[in-house]
Amino acid sequence: MNSKKVSKAEQPLSLMIPIYVVCILLAVLSIAPFWIMIINATRSTTQIQAHAISFIPGNALMNNLEKIQDKDMFKPLVGFANSALISVGVTVLALYFSSLTAYALTAYEWKLRESFFSMIMGVMMIPSTVTTIGFYQACYRLGLDNNRLMLILPAIASPMMVFFMRQYLQASLQISIVESARIDGAKELQIFNKIILPIMKPALATQAIFTFVSSWNNFFMPLVLLTKSEKYTMPIMVRLLNGDSYKTEYGCVYLGLSMTVLPLILVYMFLSKYIVAGVALGGVKG
Repeated sequence: MNSKKVSKAEQPLSLMIPIYVVCILLAVLSIAPFWIMIINATRSTTQIQAHAISFIPGNALMNNLEKIQDKDMFKPLVGFANSALISVGVTVLALYFSSLTAYALTAYEWKLRESFFSMIMGVMMIPSTVTTIGFYQACYRLGLDNNRLMLILPAIASPMMVFFMRQYLQASLQISIVESARIDGAKELQIFNKIILPIMKPALATQAIFTFVSSWNNFFMPLVLLTKSEKYTMPIMVRLLNGDSYKTEYGCVYLGLSMTVLPLILVYMFLSKYIVAGVALGGVKG
C-alpha cells in the first residue's frame, strides 16, 4: 500500500520534468542570441571573423567603444533621443485613440457600427509596405518628408490595436457602469478618461509594450522619411556603422546593436508581467 501511494505521489513530478526541460530549452534558445550579441560587443573584428559564435567575453570592449566614438555619423545620444521621442509619441497616440475607437464600437449603438468594424478588419489585411510610396509622396508634397511628426501622427489609426481593445472591452465592460455615469451627469469624455481607461489598464500596458518595441525597432519608414543626420533614430545610427565598403568593424556593430536593444530589455524586465495578464484578460469573455 505504501509503495502504491509513493508511486502516485511521484507520478505528477515525472510528468512535470519534461515540461520543465522544454521550458528551460526554450528559455536558453531565446536568451542565446542576446547573449552572443553582447559577448561579440566585447570582441574584436578578427575574433568574430574567426569564431562568430562565442559564449566567453573578449577584451576589446573599450577598443570598440573608442572606434564608435570616432565615427562622425554615429551619435548614440541623438539616436536615443529621436527614438524615444518617436516611440513615446507613437505609443501614447495609438493607445488613446485606439481605445477611444474601441469604446465607440462597444458602448454605442449606431447604424454603421458593424460595417465600420468590418472596414477596420479589412485595413488590417493590407501590408504597410503597399502604402509606403503614396505616404511618402503625400509627405513630400506637403513639405513634411523630413519631419519626425510624420512618423508619429499615423499611429492615431492603428487597426490591430483597435481590434484588440474592442475584444477586451467586450469581455470586461459593463454598459450599466456607463449608463450610471451618464445619469450622474458625467460627459462622454469624462466617462472615457475616468472610468473606461482605468478598466483597460492591463490591455493598455500590454499594447504599450508591443507598440513601443515595434516603433523603437522601426527602420524602414525613418530611413525613407528622414534625411538629416540629427534626426536619425537608433536603428539608422547602427546601420551607419556597417556602411564602410572597405572594412566593417563587426565589434562596433555588435556594440551598437547592444546599445539599441538595452532599453527594450529594460522595458521587458519591468513590464513583462502585464503581457500575460493583459492577453489572458482580453481573451476571456465573461
